[in-house]
Amino acid sequence: MALPKRKTSKSKRDKRRTHQKLAAPNVATCPECGEAKLPHHACPSCGSYKGRTVVETEED
Repeated sequence: MALPKRKTSKSKRDKRRTHQKLAAPNVATCPECGEAKLPHHACPSCGSYKGRTVVETEED
């Protein structure tokens, strides 16, 4: 079985791991209510999408 000849340095190890980070989701503001929502999704707070109501929500 193959074994490494030298110990991998912290710098080399961390350079290899730079692409494994998580990206934060893109967040857009709803033009109707101003709440944060995902792009191309209906707004979870007011239920609107592209200027019309597509999901009925309970208003308390």
